[in-house]
Amino acid sequence: MSGAPHLVHGMGTGLEAPAWPPIGREHAAAVLAQLPGVGALQGLAWHSPRPFSAAALVETDTGTVFVKRHHRAVRSVAGLGAEHAFMRHLAQRGQPVVRPLADAQGQTALATGDWVWEVHPLAPGDDLYRDRPSWTPFLSVKHAHAAGVALARLHRAAADHAAPARPAEPLVSSATILGVADPARAGQAYVMARPALVGWLAGRDWRGELAGVLAMHDAPGVAQDLHAHPTLWTHNDWHPSNLTWNGDGTVAGVLDFGLADRGFALLDLAIALERSAVRWLEMEPGKSGLAQIEDARALIAGYASVTPLSHADRALLARLLPLAHVEFALAETEYFAGPVQRPGDAALAWDGYLLGHAAWFAQAEGQALLAAVGEAG
Repeated sequence: MSGAPHLVHGMGTGLEAPAWPPIGREHAAAVLAQLPGVGALQGLAWHSPRPFSAAALVETDTGTVFVKRHHRAVRSVAGLGAEHAFMRHLAQRGQPVVRPLADAQGQTALATGDWVWEVHPLAPGDDLYRDRPSWTPFLSVKHAHAAGVALARLHRAAADHAAPARPAEPLVSSATILGVADPARAGQAYVMARPALVGWLAGRDWRGELAGVLAMHDAPGVAQDLHAHPTLWTHNDWHPSNLTWNGDGTVAGVLDFGLADRGFALLDLAIALERSAVRWLEMEPGKSGLAQIEDARALIAGYASVTPLSHADRALLARLLPLAHVEFALAETEYFAGPVQRPGDAALAWDGYLLGHAAWFAQAEGQALLAAVGEAG
């Protein structure tokens, strides 16, 4: 490994110092020693640039594994265990998801001091997007279509995973707000249950701002229609860099279930569109050309080739899209306000993400994207 300092993706297109220190050899070796058959550490091959945890590819004398470390302020053993149970369920139903490795007692979430660890075998396929920031577009329309196919297959496999929602923790995206009859009240309750978020928001009309986002895109009506659909566990962070790829452009593996929770399939599809069909990191006043309309159409077509979407489904999907980011925008603001104490990034999450994304969808280009999403298939 180079002696250069490790940097991670920031809130824009640049790199910055990580909130969490990179994984070191000593700690990685200690974690691997708890896992039968993994082998002894030989070296650290690559450090992930993702910002919310620390992760690395670790070479052992039996092969290479992916090691990920979370701070206890962000992820508990119980929360990570619920996530791993979902992954195992999917793997048992033939989905391209690797099972997390377990210690001698069968535990896959390993606690040491202030940290919670997980270790995974390498996912199949090529990790083509591993160094690209999240929320950047697919490299091709073919990839977008394949991602839609894979998401629909995952939803089919997830339908009989009967586990309840995971424990409430930072950086989880579920249906807490859009999954209830009164999203405005649920949004206020979400904020009030998080002291760090309440403290950071003190002095601003956050209730009015949040209510404005929800009213702008008819959250009550969307929530009412969403309730006609069954709940299931969903991925909630479906974007190109959470997938690995075969040489023919199909999806080889699905990564990073860190935001997974019980929700709705159409909401998960809307999140997938929100993550990949707009060039958010390039957004600035007056700039156009951000919408990836053909990618959006391809992703939806891929999904519908496995799970057909009715005209009503397409219409609801378009109505969900401007609201799909709301809960994770709140979660991200809390994360920056609380565990990592970065108030500037909290402001970017609130103003640029929560408010800015919702406002973009009300503008001409956002409306054009929504019209394309809502077209009858």
